[in-house]
Amino acid sequence: MYKILFASSEVHPLIKTGGLGDVAGTLPVELAHLGQDVGIILPAYPACKIHLGNLTEVACLQLPSTPRPVRILKSQLPEGPNPVWLVDSPEYFDRPGNPYLDENGQDWPDNASRFATFCQAIAAFASHPALGRQPDIIHCNDWQTGLLPPLLSQAKNRPATLFTIHNLSYQGVFPRQQFEALKLPSGWWSPDALEFHQQFSFIKGGLVFADWLTTVSPTYAREILTPEFGCGLDGVLRRRAEHLTGILNGADYQHWDPIHDTFIEKPYDKSCWHHKAFNKLALQRHYGLLEDETIPLLGFVGRLVEQKGIDLILRALPKLLSEKVQVVFLGQGDEDYEHALQKLASRYPHQMGLSIRYDEQLAHGIQAGADIFLMPSRFEPCGLTQLYALRYGTVPIVRRTGGLSDTVVDATEENLRRGRATGFIFTEPTPSALLAAIRRALALYHQRSLWRQLALTGMEQDFSWRASAKAYLHLYRRLVPN
Repeated sequence: MYKILFASSEVHPLIKTGGLGDVAGTLPVELAHLGQDVGIILPAYPACKIHLGNLTEVACLQLPSTPRPVRILKSQLPEGPNPVWLVDSPEYFDRPGNPYLDENGQDWPDNASRFATFCQAIAAFASHPALGRQPDIIHCNDWQTGLLPPLLSQAKNRPATLFTIHNLSYQGVFPRQQFEALKLPSGWWSPDALEFHQQFSFIKGGLVFADWLTTVSPTYAREILTPEFGCGLDGVLRRRAEHLTGILNGADYQHWDPIHDTFIEKPYDKSCWHHKAFNKLALQRHYGLLEDETIPLLGFVGRLVEQKGIDLILRALPKLLSEKVQVVFLGQGDEDYEHALQKLASRYPHQMGLSIRYDEQLAHGIQAGADIFLMPSRFEPCGLTQLYALRYGTVPIVRRTGGLSDTVVDATEENLRRGRATGFIFTEPTPSALLAAIRRALALYHQRSLWRQLALTGMEQDFSWRASAKAYLHLYRRLVPN
């Protein structure tokens, strides 16, 4: 049994802004079910303190990045066997907004100090008596934990470090003054360490110093070695390619499975597939659309940003809405995209539904009620919503990139004949290519027996976390042989 400390800036259900929170809330639980001793450590945001409630102070640390002592508070993950530790530095983490942005959606100006303190606290706590024996492995996640591998590299008999890249485009890059203010070793100001085009890069700490790197799908692991997807770090990653593994994220079927989903109108599975229609009618009713189960209904749930291909959808929508279809959107993001969608929704009130927010219940309702799920991402390290769509029998349309390539099988004639097809894939990031894929889907939608086969094949796919957890456990064994 390994002792693992899982370090993340967000953990569902305590705090979440995206897929990182889902992974950090589920993977440690699955590893514990495989017999590992896995604790989770994250900052003590107000929401975490409220959610956990019963907190005990187990350590008080003096750190170089802050004059005030930092407390370590202990509790238990609400839905798992894992202990949870919170890094309690009120001046850095007891504030409104989300973990990275203030109430106006702007980056907190002291993010470098905030997450340096987080990393320093973990490095100090790793050898603290309150933790019991020192972890065998510290599993770091994304740029917010990027300083942890270099900090631990200075320690004798240190834990092994694994660094997971969830999205390489978020790098934690700050001016050189921030590096100097943190009084980090001067030797780390180097292109071979933390310097990145005369700036200070947190993520390079993980990429350069961690014992092993992972990312969240096999295809994305290959893509980030190229200039197109490497975000300026492809050279660094190519040098570490022998220590880079792509492990597909899993889906949390405890929360995302239509047969026991309390958020949706009527539960269903393969054996009562026809019950999906009740959810479609409920979704049409929610948005004030014509309640007709024969009209193809397309859904989008996600951030309204260029990465998610929302610009491709916007440019394809006028032509698409000239046909007998309905489209619903749930998400928020770039104001220009929000306004463009609002304009279209007012122009096509009988065909288009729009919710500019995030709503967990409605997200489930769209997965259950839509016929087709739109996910035309320009890049997608793994993606979770296409996995949910498959389980809900909502056929995904995706671009050939990252984890989308690894999880959706295109509905070619051959794949349909072999019973392997689960969705529709297009390659070029253009509105015309997206529209062509949608029209392929609409043509098949009207062939009811083929459509049912396609949807049910998707529902049969198993992307549970157990397989992913076993792959991580295999990596841990490489890092720390028994």
